[in-house]
Amino acid sequence: MLLNKPLVLRGLMTCLAGFLALAVGSTEARAASKICFTSQETGDSEIFIMDSDGSNVLNLTANPSSDEFYCSWSPNGTQVAFVSDQDGDAEIYRVDADGSNETRLTYSTGNDLSPAWSPDGTLIAFSSWRDGNMEIYVMNASDGSNPTRLTFNDSPPYASIDYGPSWSPDGTQIAFQSYRNRTCCPVNGNIEIYKMDADGSNQTRLTNNTAADVVPAWSPDGTLIAYTSDITGDSEIWVMDTDGLNQMNLTNNPAQDSMATWSPDASEIAFGSDRAGSEDIFVMDAANGGNQTALTSNAFDDETPDWSSGLSPAVPAISARGQVVLVLLLGGIAAFGVMRSPRKSPLGPACQND
Repeated sequence: MLLNKPLVLRGLMTCLAGFLALAVGSTEARAASKICFTSQETGDSEIFIMDSDGSNVLNLTANPSSDEFYCSWSPNGTQVAFVSDQDGDAEIYRVDADGSNETRLTYSTGNDLSPAWSPDGTLIAFSSWRDGNMEIYVMNASDGSNPTRLTFNDSPPYASIDYGPSWSPDGTQIAFQSYRNRTCCPVNGNIEIYKMDADGSNQTRLTNNTAADVVPAWSPDGTLIAYTSDITGDSEIWVMDTDGLNQMNLTNNPAQDSMATWSPDASEIAFGSDRAGSEDIFVMDAANGGNQTALTSNAFDDETPDWSSGLSPAVPAISARGQVVLVLLLGGIAAFGVMRSPRKSPLGPACQND
């Protein structure tokens, strides 16, 4: 059977246009996204935001009498959750992305730390000392109501810490760091990455070494977890599969590199590093750690970045797998002149021609 080349080519070009739209959407999302971070620029610790290229820096909190730190973007990019000691101990607040409407969410006598917004924007996971040891909780993001404990790690004091939650992009799981495998009490060592279902069940260990593996960050495409580890002797950024396999060192730098956060399309990772003397925010390629570039360059510390999604339902990001299919599709169009028999589209029925 001979191909109707103009018809098939038109179908291929229609599919290509769709994928190019996704690629452009990914680029627009990257450009529209912002990074929040903690900075000591004003002499105390404040929450700042900047564009993803390091421009247009804005102080969100501007509370000179207190310290604000450890920020987390809401999924729609309109608010930032953070920690502040302005009321005596560490509590979680949120603020609009223009610095207005600062609202306190937690009220406890134990420190509340490391907020992380759920992908649907309804919950905030956080770490708290409120029950005598550091555990993972969730609360309603709107007003801090209904705080619910997810981990119950009743180990000795040097091991009874679960900290730093990070949601999977589908909202079904939470990764975190735990001290539960410590046999004694060094400053660092044998802190491991775990994951659990969003209700606290099925807690599973992902890393297994005598180093400190901390602050996990789930990739937006759901395929990888970035984290910080000192297994090589200093603090580096690593990535692994979500089952803990295929662990890979990205930074490999004698400086202290920590606190990874992903770009909206999962192509880049921002992180903090003191390689220039003070702590600054850097960005690098997520695939191999290449193109490490400073976004901030100051004599004071800029640290603990979090990258906003920069996405809307009308601008989806193209996944790594989608990028591969796009390349294959382009190759197929280039080779179209030598095709002699009909083939099914690699993109499925929507891209086939009757």
